[in-house]
Parts: sequence; structure tokens; C-alpha cells
Amino acid sequence: MKFSDIKLIYDYNYWATKRLLIAAQKLTQEQFTAPAAFPYGGLRGTMVHILDAEYGWRTTFQQALQTKNTGELKWLAEDLNEKDFPTLYSAEIRSLDEEAYMRKYLTGLKDEDLTGIIRWTNPNGVKRERVLWHCLYHVVNHGTQHRSEAAAILTDLGQSPGDVDFTFFLTETHAG
Repeated sequence: MKFSDIKLIYDYNYWATKRLLIAAQKLTQEQFTAPAAFPYGGLRGTMVHILDAEYGWRTTFQQALQTKNTGELKWLAEDLNEKDFPTLYSAEIRSLDEEAYMRKYLTGLKDEDLTGIIRWTNPNGVKRERVLWHCLYHVVNHGTQHRSEAAAILTDLGQSPGDVDFTFFLTETHAG
């Protein structure tokens, strides 16, 4: 894996999230906060879960960078709570902020950093060890899983975000 590959999948990640946010802007406040039969509830809960995972992983990555990954890291991020995002606008602003923070972190990486090992203890006290690019890829893949749930919720509410597959991203953004 090279940095250019990581950049591409993160470009996809944020492209797909923006498609959801655009579709969600057509919802009422009640629709945005309504419960649904998905693991994280309705649209708000699902979108906050995606954001929470990105935030948690990014802070762990940054801690690894700051400490030169010597020793074991602690999962520092406090869980984001959907109640702290009463409106779509509040979730959208935090999502854009998180994107900027992650992109800033990513620009500091070099190809050789991607194969480094990070070690941490997760919030449940379980020790983990992974190759950095595997973790970076996981963040995007995790988002893809839950964006599909959010897309299903939006579609049920009559506001499909359209195709959010990687190939559609490539076609739209890379002219081919």
C-alpha cells in the first residue's frame, strides 16, 4: 500500500459521506432523529457512529505519530453521543471538521509509515497490534458498512443518496 492509495480511499470515503449529507438535507428534523431498525438506530445514530469511529481512530493514529509508536497507546477518544448532534447541521459541521483533521494527519504520512505497527488498548481493555495501513483501510471499510445502512434509511425516507460504490466515485471524480 502506498500513500497515494490511502489518499484515494479517503477521498472516496468523504465523497460518499457527502452524498449522504446532501440527501439528508431534504429530510425533516423528525426524520433525521427518528428511530429505525438498524444497529445504531436511525439516520442520526448511524451517522454519528461513523463519525465516532473516524474520530477515535484518528486520535489513536495521531498519538502513535506523536510518540513515534514507542510503547502501547490508550484509546483516548471519548465516544461521541448522538444527543450532542441535535440537528443534521451540527452533525455535518462536525463531520467536515473531522475530515479536515484526518486529512491533515494523512498528509504527514510517507509510504514507509504505512507498514509500521501500532499497538493500543481498546476501550474494553483488549490489547491490539496492527499494521497502520490496515487500520486506515478499516476506517474507510467500516464507514462503507454503516453508510450503506444510512443509505437504506434515506431511501426508505424517499431520499436515496444514489450510488455510493467506489466505482461510481472513480467514474465521477477521475473521468473514467
